[in-house]
Amino acid sequence: MERRDIEIFLTLAEELHFGRTAERLGVSGARVSQTIKQLERRFGVALFQRTSRQVALTPVGGQLREDVQAGYQRIQEGIAKAVAAGRGFAGTLRVGFSSPLVGEAIMAAAQAFRTRHPDCEVRIREVHLSDAFGALRSDELDLQITELPVQEPDLAGGPAVLRDPRLLAVSAKHPFARRDHVTVEDLARDVVLVPADAPAYLLDAIIPAMTPGGQAIRRETVLTSRQELLTLVSGGAGMAVVGSQATRYHARPDIAYVPIAGLPPLEYGPVWPVGGQTSRVRSFLALLQAELDR
Repeated sequence: MERRDIEIFLTLAEELHFGRTAERLGVSGARVSQTIKQLERRFGVALFQRTSRQVALTPVGGQLREDVQAGYQRIQEGIAKAVAAGRGFAGTLRVGFSSPLVGEAIMAAAQAFRTRHPDCEVRIREVHLSDAFGALRSDELDLQITELPVQEPDLAGGPAVLRDPRLLAVSAKHPFARRDHVTVEDLARDVVLVPADAPAYLLDAIIPAMTPGGQAIRRETVLTSRQELLTLVSGGAGMAVVGSQATRYHARPDIAYVPIAGLPPLEYGPVWPVGGQTSRVRSFLALLQAELDR
């Protein structure tokens, strides 16, 4: 039974009057009559007894009403909750970030969001490239600001909200540490450390697989956290492509950060599950953009 068929059947079972049923549902009397006749033909049994003076449920119709009513009510309640969640702000908004620069911007937006929507709690947590979308898919997050691009069929997103110039992180003892810049060709001269289990298309966007001259860039997938990255780089296990934010949040005497010529900035943008762009998400993103535009 279609949802509208159920509505007509249950309303007629309550009103026991075709005219009042039509008026209550905002449809024609002919529509009500036609729907009931179609249901009776489909089931092969009468659901209502009709006379010129009254309408009554048959035993089968009464049983059908009993069986359908409880389930239909639960469906209506579920739909109402979903609509309320999409339109309202009461509850919790869970936001993830993947870098300190993004985290700082999210914290500022969260403060503005709490002021505007005091009935909505904002929870913030870090996510790692080694499990870039696990928290979104397991319903632990409603929204994430993360490295772009994102090419996942079950996730939707918006354009970049933050850009960060790329640097090459090397050990302070590395020959590149004394350079004022490196080129993409230089990335082929040592191992480049990359996050384990990150999507291949994202790794290709952050660290190309080949140099413009056709040399392969040796990417080693061993990292699970930024602290592990810094430890391995400082020990000379390899290099890493990072954002310029590293000079602010991860300055260390045993690591040098060298500009990379020929690569555009890293980009960060919003991602959410398909169908999950609620009013809370839209409001938060608007406030985040306002904070970044200051």
